[in-house]
Amino acid sequence: MCLAVPVKIVSIEGDQAEVDIGGVSRRVSIALTPEAAIGDYVLLHTGYAINVLNEAEARETLDLLERMVEADEARG
Repeated sequence: MCLAVPVKIVSIEGDQAEVDIGGVSRRVSIALTPEAAIGDYVLLHTGYAINVLNEAEARETLDLLERMVEADEARG
């Protein structure tokens, strides 16, 4: 199973972007998504942005992931 998570592009330099996820910044490749722009959400998989998402879709996915973590923590 593969996991890709939505991240927001903060800046772009060539085919590299700085992205934010939960307050953590990371440099990733946008070579596979050359249409990505600052402010866009992209799906990140193993250091590569693999798809551009609309903001509503990204937020829905992030919300689901957050609820999964909360449920796991509640179980102890």
